[in-house]
Amino acid sequence: MIAQHYDLIHVENNLLRQIKIKENQLKIAQESNMPYVAEALQRQLLELRCQSSEPQDFEFKALMSLLDD
Repeated sequence: MIAQHYDLIHVENNLLRQIKIKENQLKIAQESNMPYVAEALQRQLLELRCQSSEPQDFEFKALMSLLDD
């Protein structure tokens, strides 16, 4: 049971690390005026966030609303 808990923590920490990397990549793509790359990164970020148990923040919800437009 304890080992399973640590495995879940490891998976969650890995997801959070991947999310931070994608957020940084997205920022670079947006600043570099690369709309297609930014769009692909937004989708990847959404997939990662859906896998995470981390609560969605306001900034993320605003970002996802851009995809709906």
